[in-house]
Amino acid sequence: MSDLFAPEGGWRVRILDLSGGAEDNIVEEVAGFPTLMQANAFARRYVRDSVELCRAPGASAKEVLEAWFAFGEDALVVDAEEGGWRSATELGDFVDKRAAVEERDWRALDPRRDDPDYDDSDE
Repeated sequence: MSDLFAPEGGWRVRILDLSGGAEDNIVEEVAGFPTLMQANAFARRYVRDSVELCRAPGASAKEVLEAWFAFGEDALVVDAEEGGWRSATELGDFVDKRAAVEERDWRALDPRRDDPDYDDSDE
């Protein structure tokens, strides 16, 4: 699926709670990405940030991965099929290497940031 066939309302990214704390593990869906590339970049950064939040000082890559699967959040682009970014393709690299600040900044790509009624204080 290409950006030419974006769903009505734009692309959506589904956030999944790996700890099982949400119904069907779905925390929320972020809608309104004008391009698949932007939705993929948001999903990638969101997961990258989640991995870093699970990284304890001195933890091995295996421990970071275990913590992420127990407490982290995954993200996927809804209806993107093979064009959607998948955490499984980069998760090994994410746990092996610390992320730079800009690699974690999903908020810069969040289409909700321009909505005056959106409050991300609980993120």
